[in-house]
Amino acid sequence: MSNVYIGYHFKVEPKELGTEILIAELGEKPFESFIETEEGFSAYIQKEFWTEDVLEDVYLLSSPEFTISYAFEEIEQVNWNEEWEKNFEPIDVDGKCHVRAPFHPKTSAEFDIVIEPKMSFGTGHHETTHMMIQHLLDMDVADMKTLDMGCGTAILAILAEMKGAHPIDAIDIDNWCYLNSIENAERNNCHQISVYEGDAALLKGKKYDLIIANINRNILLNDMQQYVDCMNPNGVLLLSGFYNEDIPFIDASCTEKGLTFVKKLERNNWVSLKYVN
Repeated sequence: MSNVYIGYHFKVEPKELGTEILIAELGEKPFESFIETEEGFSAYIQKEFWTEDVLEDVYLLSSPEFTISYAFEEIEQVNWNEEWEKNFEPIDVDGKCHVRAPFHPKTSAEFDIVIEPKMSFGTGHHETTHMMIQHLLDMDVADMKTLDMGCGTAILAILAEMKGAHPIDAIDIDNWCYLNSIENAERNNCHQISVYEGDAALLKGKKYDLIIANINRNILLNDMQQYVDCMNPNGVLLLSGFYNEDIPFIDASCTEKGLTFVKKLERNNWVSLKYVN
């Protein structure tokens, strides 16, 4: 892998919403790493995959709803561990679950999850990850056959195993996420998690008691029928990765497929919904 990167440093206003949407857009391009900063985030792409027009069709950059500026530079020998250590903040959910990197001190939280975020989306989904953790903390998932769809760093799969779920499938289409999830499952001494690289096509013929899908609205709507087809009787579906204004679309899709709404969580306009069949 090349050691020469182009680093883009974005200032985004409003930060929370703009950062999440822009990271999602850039994730469709060859950008490999996203690190949150005080005013926005930095994004990194290998120089060999970079072109001058790499941002040309990024919708959010021309959206009147956001003010976005950026500068870019060529960087050699990026020390990713140093970058993550400077920028990755631990997540504390209700004092019960602590998600941290190896260099953070261990706390007295009941569930202590250690991840090495590297280049997968470990820091960019704090709001949605936080709410999904809250759902899991509130549930008895013992012995539930579980799917973590769009697993990212596998935080949710790891917590599910810590709470007694098994077996667990963790799936992500991104190769970095796939590799990072394997490493993080091993780091947390998980033995019930199987990690797969791919999309909803992998779900054919599978059945689960609990499905966790923290992705984005369009993918959720596109794959909803496949999730429902995979649910065992009395199964639970936890959804996140979208905003308050997306709820009517998500709810209509779930309702028409026979699911019953149970609970909503909200955090800075991001939402998470729980359904059962």
